[in-house]
Amino acid sequence: MQKLFVKPLSALMALPLTALFTLLAFSGSVTAASEEDSAAELASLLKSYESYQADFIQIVVNENGSRVQETRGSLKAKRPGLFYWETREPMSQFIVSNGESVEVYDPDLEQVTVHKLDDRVQTTPALLLSGEVDNLEETYRVSGRATSDETREFILEPRSEDSLFISLKLTFYGNELQEMRMEDSLSQLSVLSFDHIRLNEAIEDSAFVLEYPEDVDIIRDEG
Repeated sequence: MQKLFVKPLSALMALPLTALFTLLAFSGSVTAASEEDSAAELASLLKSYESYQADFIQIVVNENGSRVQETRGSLKAKRPGLFYWETREPMSQFIVSNGESVEVYDPDLEQVTVHKLDDRVQTTPALLLSGEVDNLEETYRVSGRATSDETREFILEPRSEDSLFISLKLTFYGNELQEMRMEDSLSQLSVLSFDHIRLNEAIEDSAFVLEYPEDVDIIRDEG
């Protein structure tokens, strides 16, 4: 049966991308591993995903524990480097990666913003599902723990001081990624819960092409 780990006050990781950091705190009986071993284990789990598809609910709560946003949508990812994110409610948005750049399309704004991929990995952790993960420890401090025979959690803390988030927690049930929790620099917690997960199903590369009208504004972020 699908396991969801959203707590009453929880939120999900929408891209905009907390009772607070305590939700990430270790409690109960756990089996911990070294930072190097945790990074290697997480990389192994993520690399086993040739493709990943799921629906999601993303909830964002502020530093006072108040829910400020809820969004729903779907995503698909395929290695190496292909990623497609669609938010349907309450506002439409598309985020697509071809492995080198990331395009963000906001239909309501009639605008597409193009970013270098390296700039987006720190602010869009879901790209871990399709990107390079062999050297996670170079970008993050990684800790892991088993909370049960079936459940494993990993906490990633960016090494860069410029990162827009402070901590990211990934929760796996069996080998399936079930949830991402991200605390940002404004003390907001975003919780992304996945449902209807499909692992390693064939997906055509054409499914990762972003389509939008020719007259939209295209902004290229060269920074």
